[in-house]
Amino acid sequence: MVTMRMLGTHRAWEDWAMVAFGALIVVSPWLMPGETGHVQSVVLNAVIVGLIVCALAALEMLALERWEEATGFVCGIWMIASPFVFDYADAGMLRYWHFALGALVAIFAAMEFWQDTTRAETAAKS
Repeated sequence: MVTMRMLGTHRAWEDWAMVAFGALIVVSPWLMPGETGHVQSVVLNAVIVGLIVCALAALEMLALERWEEATGFVCGIWMIASPFVFDYADAGMLRYWHFALGALVAIFAAMEFWQDTTRAETAAKS
C-alpha cells in the first residue's frame, strides 16, 4: 500500500530527472565522438529531442498537464526508434545511449501521466 501511495504522487525530483535525461540526450552525440561521424541529422535529432524533454520537464514544474507527459512519452519512444530511423543502429554505443535514455524518458513520462490521472481522479472524488 505504501508503494502505491508513493507512486501515486507526482514529485519534483521526477521533473528534475527528466531535465537531466534531456540534457544527456542533448550532449550524447559529443560523449561518443566518432560513433556516427557526427552525422548532422543524428546530432540535430538529439539536440531537438533533448531540448523538448527539458522544456516539458520545466513546464511540469510550473503546471501539471497531461499533454506534457504524453508528449514526453512520444519523445522517449522517438529516441528509442531514432537509431533505426537514422540508420545508426549498428554504430556502437550511441545507439545504446539513445535507447536507454529514450526508455527512461518514456517510463518516467508514463509514470507521471499515471500519477496525474490518479491525482485528478482523487480530486474529482473530493
